[in-house]
Formats: sequence, structure tokens, C-alpha cells
Amino acid sequence: MLRQRTIEKEISVTGIGIHSGKKVTLKLSPADENSGIIFDRSDLPNEPFIKASALNVGATENNTSIGSGVNTVYTVEHLLSVLYGLGIDNIVCELDGPEVPIMDGSGASFLFVLQEAGISFQ
Repeated sequence: MLRQRTIEKEISVTGIGIHSGKKVTLKLSPADENSGIIFDRSDLPNEPFIKASALNVGATENNTSIGSGVNTVYTVEHLLSVLYGLGIDNIVCELDGPEVPIMDGSGASFLFVLQEAGISFQ
């Protein structure tokens, strides 16, 4: 039986969205088993969470977006690739804007903070 993984503690980063040019804070929090990877736009309090799923993929021109209409998160690909590489199954990704910050242009910054947060088996 494979055990699921999440992070041990909450962490956050702030940066600029490469396409929107907007400052955004990304807070990553542990999630319960079987939650999956969930995006929460805290700037849109009445909108539902967006589950990271192929069924929720929107536009893929110059970035990958998930969600629909106003409740969309853009440029998720670097963060999602690091989560996959670390084997993280359950996490809440809360954003106060429309786009994951670009950081250094790769997944390295996300890898660093996720390793600092620690990974725990569920």
C-alpha cells in the first residue's frame, strides 16, 4: 500500500505573476488524506476550491491554467511539477491573486520552500 504525502507545516512565498505583473502571495498548507492538490483563490472568497485535475485544465497558451471563468489560477505548471516530483498528494495552495508567482522562472524556489516545510507521510 502506498502512503500519501503532505507537507509538515504551512509556508508562504510572495512574488510577481509573469503574465499578470501582479504581486501575489502563495500559501501552502498541509491537507488531509485524499484531499488532492487544491487551489484556493482567497481574493475570491465566494468561489469554490479548484482541484488540480486534467478535467479542470483551461488555456495552455504560454502557461497552464486551471479553473473556469474568474475562478482561474494561471501558471501552475512549475509548482505542480515540483509537487509531483516530491510525491506530494495532498496540499492546499492558497493565492491572493490570479497567478502563481514566477519566482526564479523554474521550480527551484518551490522545491526549496517545500523541503524547508518538510514532507510527512499520511
